[in-house]
Amino acid sequence: MKKLWNRYSYAIILLLLSVSFAAILSFQNGTKEPDQYLKVTVTEGDSLWKLSEQYAAQHSLSHADFVSWVKKHNKNSEDKIYPGEEIVIPVSKNDTFPTELASAPGK
Repeated sequence: MKKLWNRYSYAIILLLLSVSFAAILSFQNGTKEPDQYLKVTVTEGDSLWKLSEQYAAQHSLSHADFVSWVKKHNKNSEDKIYPGEEIVIPVSKNDTFPTELASAPGK
């Protein structure tokens, strides 16, 4: 065992430091709790793409990434959303500024 330690001690220490550093970073940069995100009630004519466009100034995702995020975090495997449905979108409640509701009539 002592020969093994003497031969590979640098590699073992480097591996342990890397794992520790990765664990610390993952805890610090973890995803926000779902209740910290904005919850939107879907209205007639809404689509995930339209919501992505509407809230584009408040998120940094591409439209495709926005749609994927919403589908994943709302456990929705379809691209369709339905009126009356409440969905969580990747916009922080704290970062929102007054905007129209999910969609306004006539849009």
